[in-house]
Amino acid sequence: MFELIAEMWDFAFMRRAFVATTVLSASVAPIGAFLVLRRLSLAGEAMAHAITPGIVIGFVTAGLSVVSLLVGGLVAGVGVAILTALLARKTILRSDASLASLYLIALAAGIFILSAAGSAVPLKSFLFGSILGIDDASMMLVGGVATVTLIAFAILLRPLIVSTCDPIFFEAQTRRPWLVDQGFMLLLVLNLLAAFKTLGTLMAVGLMILPATAARYWASTITGQLVLGFVFALASCWIGLTLSYLFPETPSGPAIVLVAGGFFLISALFGPLGFGARLRKPSPKTTPSIEQTYTEERIQ
Repeated sequence: MFELIAEMWDFAFMRRAFVATTVLSASVAPIGAFLVLRRLSLAGEAMAHAITPGIVIGFVTAGLSVVSLLVGGLVAGVGVAILTALLARKTILRSDASLASLYLIALAAGIFILSAAGSAVPLKSFLFGSILGIDDASMMLVGGVATVTLIAFAILLRPLIVSTCDPIFFEAQTRRPWLVDQGFMLLLVLNLLAAFKTLGTLMAVGLMILPATAARYWASTITGQLVLGFVFALASCWIGLTLSYLFPETPSGPAIVLVAGGFFLISALFGPLGFGARLRKPSPKTTPSIEQTYTEERIQ
């Protein structure tokens, strides 16, 4: 087995896959952490499906061009986000119901257009991606999105923390609090597009959410969750790619997400904030939540 693992690095497509997933892990880790903290995990899944019609239209009109797929997916994702916000503000529906309705329409429309166009590209490649066949343009897309995401988080990190832990205080102190929310949703859409060519629309959110939820069982601070989320995402990618090479019939995208799911289950069982905390004797001093920690620091 060790010889096979050593031989794996002789193939250029495997080296490219490891580089792409490493960069992608650094990009999606902060997105996933705040999706979990802001209770938007299912919203991330919905947005992954919402970009489908834009990607399909871009493919039908211009082929497998990274630019066309990026523009189409970005327009669809931003459009759904804006419509969701408008419906939540102007109608009786709440944002979760609006987003659920729109993403279902978008997903059905995307699959319908893809089938009606008689595409030669199988639907499986759209749903599950093809990390082992990533090209130069896709590598540049992943690297560019990661750069934009990390720079944006260097600017938005504090506003995101405040709006997550104390939204009422944030709205009272900010003239346009919606800018932070929309900026975060834009970063979410960009990362979903970057993950589309590698993991597909169904698997992309798995690399965001599962490492973040696993990290939540070990860390009670935002910094700890960000770091652990990246570590879990990176380990999931590397182990999943290795398994897909050792067992050729194993698809790489689902393998990566299943490994991330394994980290989640282990963390839920043995993490200090998971089931393990229930089995141990309660300590006099309980671990404070992120919201409590932030509130105490702000009061001081």
